[in-house]
Amino acid sequence: MRAIKEARKLIEKTPESDAAKILSQLVLALEAEGDFHIADIYQLNDHDFKLALEIRQEWGMDRHVASRSKLF
Repeated sequence: MRAIKEARKLIEKTPESDAAKILSQLVLALEAEGDFHIADIYQLNDHDFKLALEIRQEWGMDRHVASRSKLF
């Protein structure tokens, strides 16, 4: 959840920036299981690009843990 919190801070600080818009779209797409144009993350600088990848990784881990808990 560290990456998602960091993204939230970036979005709140500079909501009109390209990075904030792309990261917002990524989070919304993950949340809604919707489409996201992955090529958009290549517009990000190194730090924000890594942040986008961390968001995706954390999101996948959270979903995996949640699905395992439903089994029990």
